[in-house]
Amino acid sequence: MLLAIDVGNTNTVFAVHDGEKTLAEWRCATEPERTADQYYVWLRHLMQFHEISGDINRVVISSVVPKVVFNMRVLSDKYFHCRPLVVGKPDCKLGVAVRVDEGTLVGADRLVNTVAAHDRFGGDLIVVDFGTATTFDVVDHDGAYIGGAIAPGVNLSIKALHEAAAALPNIDITQPDVVIGTNTIACMQSGVFWGYIGLIEGICTKIRAEHPRPMKVIGTGGLAPLFDRGTDLFDAVENDLTMHGLILIEAQNRRKE
Repeated sequence: MLLAIDVGNTNTVFAVHDGEKTLAEWRCATEPERTADQYYVWLRHLMQFHEISGDINRVVISSVVPKVVFNMRVLSDKYFHCRPLVVGKPDCKLGVAVRVDEGTLVGADRLVNTVAAHDRFGGDLIVVDFGTATTFDVVDHDGAYIGGAIAPGVNLSIKALHEAAAALPNIDITQPDVVIGTNTIACMQSGVFWGYIGLIEGICTKIRAEHPRPMKVIGTGGLAPLFDRGTDLFDAVENDLTMHGLILIEAQNRRKE
C-alpha cells in the first residue's frame, strides 16, 4: 500500500491508497519539530481506528517545508522500511516538462497539481489553489508547467488585517448575503470574500489574455468550494487534486524502475 504525504505550510495531509482507491485521508498541523516517532504513533492509531489492514511499503512526499522532509524520510525508513519518493528531487520523474526561468525552484505542490490537472482535464489550464498562499499555475497544451502567479492566501490576509488594525476582529470567511455591510464583521467579510473574487477573476483574465489558446480554470484547496459559489469562473473544483497527482507520480516512477 502507498502512503501519500502532502506537507503544506499550514497543514500536512496523509492518505493511504491501496492501488485502486484511497482508503482514508487525515490532516494535522505542520510542525517541523514533530518527530518521525510522533507521526507514526498518530498514524498507527488512525489506521487502527479505520480498520486499515495491510502493510505500507511505498511512500511519496510533496513538501513546501524543507525542515519537515527529514522526519518524513525517517518515518518511511524506520517504520515502513522503504525509501520515499520525494517530489522535486532529481530521481523523481514528473512526466511533464517544467518551462520556467533557469534556476527557478517551483513549489512541489504546484508541480503535483499540474500533473493531476493535466491527467484529468488535458492542457491549457489555470489551476487556482487556495492554500496558505493563493497560487495560479498555468498548464500548457502538452501538460508542461509554464509559470503562474502567487497571491497572499485568504486566511493569511484575514490574520494580517486583524493583527495590523487594533479595532478589527479576527473573522471567519463566508459569503455575505449583500456586499454593503452594516457592521464591522459584515464589512470585513464582504471585503475579503468579494475582494478575493475580484482577485482571482482579474488574474485569470490577465493570464488568458497572454495565452494563445482558450483555457479552463480548475479550483482546488479547502476554500475553493466557497469561492466557487461566488463566481462562474471555475470549470471544475477538485478537492483531491494534490493527492491524485502524488498517486500518479508514484505509479509512474514505479513503472520506470
